[in-house]
This record gives sequence, C-alpha cells and structure tokens, in this order.
Amino acid sequence: MHSAVTEASIQRANLQFWEQMLAMELEPLESSGRRCIGAEHVMGSCDLAGAWSGRVEVRLSKGLATRATAAMLMQSAEAVEAADILDATKEIANMIAGIFKSSLPRPSTMSIPHAEAMDTDFCVLPRTVDSVTVFFQHDTGQFMIRVCEGDFEAPCEGPEQE
Repeated sequence: MHSAVTEASIQRANLQFWEQMLAMELEPLESSGRRCIGAEHVMGSCDLAGAWSGRVEVRLSKGLATRATAAMLMQSAEAVEAADILDATKEIANMIAGIFKSSLPRPSTMSIPHAEAMDTDFCVLPRTVDSVTVFFQHDTGQFMIRVCEGDFEAPCEGPEQE
C-alpha cells in the first residue's frame, strides 16, 4: 500500500469533504475487526492510474445517502429520488478520490465515477494486503471509504489481515 494511504489520510479526506462541502460531521469508528455496512446502501467508486494505480470506493447507508443528497441539492430529504442519490454518490466518490489523487505521485489520472445501489450487506476488514478501509458514523447512518491498490479488474482482492 502506498505510504500516502493510511487511516489518517482517509480520515483527513473525509473531514475535508463532509465538513467543508456539506457542513456535516461524521465520526470515525474504531478500526478493530471486520465491519459491515448493511443492505440497502449505495456504492460509488473512481479508479486512479499512473505512478500509483488503484480505486477509491465509498459506501453510504441509505439514510446517510439521502441526507447527503438533500444537502448537496439543497432540498428536503423527501424530495430526493433514487437517481439523485446515485448522482450524489458519484460526486462524493469523485471529490474524495480527487483529494487522494492530489497526494499521489504524478502522473496520475482519474476515471469517471461510477455508482450503484446495493441490496446486500458488505463486510470488510480495516486492512488487507492491498487496501485500507475506514468507517464513519453519522446520526443518519454509516459511511465507508476503502482505498485499494492494484489494477481495475480485481481491486481489493488480496488476502485479509487483521
């Protein structure tokens, strides 16, 4: 894993995005053992390529995704639609990946963000051979950032380590 990608750098990127862009506070959760984000969450990702290659992946529980989307669109949570949530998730992934991209060695490029609704639980260890994951809590739900090193075909596929 690249030295710029640590739990602390993930927490800084999270703080920079949520507090500065949306005026929302998310608290980091302790990184001991496997953590899960429940079914009915959204996942967004951006791939990075160049001197360092990998993926930045975000996952938001449905409640937090709805609240973040409402804040981004400056509308009520009741007015938020599924397509809005996917667009907002793409933008969250894009912004956080951009923060990481700025700290990586050059040259570096970033893909167009991708987002999709997920209907199953997603569980992961805080660290694997090729990834670092940090979970955060907000009163409306959980948020996860996972930074994986490797090619785009099989990111985050290394053996799990505690």
